[in-house]
Formats: sequence, C-alpha cells, structure tokens
Amino acid sequence: MAKIENVRTAGLRSLEIYAAAGVRMALGTDLLGESHRLQSDEFTLRAGVLGAAETLRAATIHAAHVLRMDGRLGVVAPGATADLLLVDGNPLADVTVLCGQGEHLAMIVQGGKVVKDGAAPATA
Repeated sequence: MAKIENVRTAGLRSLEIYAAAGVRMALGTDLLGESHRLQSDEFTLRAGVLGAAETLRAATIHAAHVLRMDGRLGVVAPGATADLLLVDGNPLADVTVLCGQGEHLAMIVQGGKVVKDGAAPATA
C-alpha cells in the first residue's frame, strides 16, 4: 500500500511539473482486468491537479494531437469524427460525472451513430 501511495504521489507531482513547463499532456490509462472499471477515475485525479478544463482538453484535443488526428478527434467541427457524449451534469463544475461506468452519460454517439440513448423516452 505504501508503494502505491508513493507512485500516486509522484505521478501527481509529475503532472504539476509538466504543466508548469507547458507540456501538452493527453489523458489515458492502462488499467485492465478487474481494475478496468476504475479507469475513468483518472479524470478526478487529473482535475485535482490541473483543473477540470485542462483535464477535459487532455482527454480531447490533446489526445487527438498525440494521435496526430488534430481536427478529426476531440473537436466538434465539420469533417471531424462524430464521437460525442451527452453528460448528465457539467463536467467543468463536477468532473466526477465522467467517472464510473457511464452512469452519468445520457447519450453516446460513436462515429456518428448513437450507441447509447438513455435520454430518449421509453417506447411501448
């Protein structure tokens, strides 16, 4: 447990150092197996250091840049891949609405196709 805390503390300190140096950081995790369900907790960890807005940029436009897909991913613009989330809440005010396993995601659009629509009224 002590080792985990040391690694976590060092990782958070690294975020501070990189941000102060102006390094563009993308967001991602490598959690697999039983820990996979915790991957979105990275939003909370990062937001605690970088703030919600920068954390959202890391997950969108900065990640697109790292993948060399500027203008195609991480933006809402003509010609971009239509990957969108309709969030039940404001992630700038409470980034935890992006955590969990999609409990706060009312709609997910992937590649222009709705893959989850919890916002639509139920039909009989």
